[in-house]
Amino acid sequence: MTKKADFNADDWSTVAEAPVLAGMRVVTASRGGAIRESLAMGQVYAEARKEHGSSELLDALVASPPAVDPGRLQQGPDVKAQIDERLRAATSVLEATAAPEDAEAYKRFVVSVAEAAAKAHKEGGFVGIGGKEISPEEQAALDEIRATLGLS
Repeated sequence: MTKKADFNADDWSTVAEAPVLAGMRVVTASRGGAIRESLAMGQVYAEARKEHGSSELLDALVASPPAVDPGRLQQGPDVKAQIDERLRAATSVLEATAAPEDAEAYKRFVVSVAEAAAKAHKEGGFVGIGGKEISPEEQAALDEIRATLGLS
């Protein structure tokens, strides 16, 4: 089993920020619902804490509040590319350090955070009636996140 101690500080920071970045990628894909989407991402962490013991790596990841180092992500027009690069970096660190089953569980967790953000706010319709659970832009972001992480 993979533990937090298997990573150096920089690598752990990269691994720890990827779920939040994936959620941010979805939140920025379309307008509206940022507060609900952020709360939904936090709820995924809370639910993962309840499943304590299934993976030491995920236990360590969800033990502290999710955060992103603002110095690692520059504000600008190409935040999407920066997030994709950070997700690729996290994947590289995991594949070099973690056991394959832990890396797979981690990737599924990252996607679950992004999916929670996507499903938190209905898109279109009138006052939430007739809207879509996931907008086409959010679905495209989810598909790109899965591809970046190497998930089908």
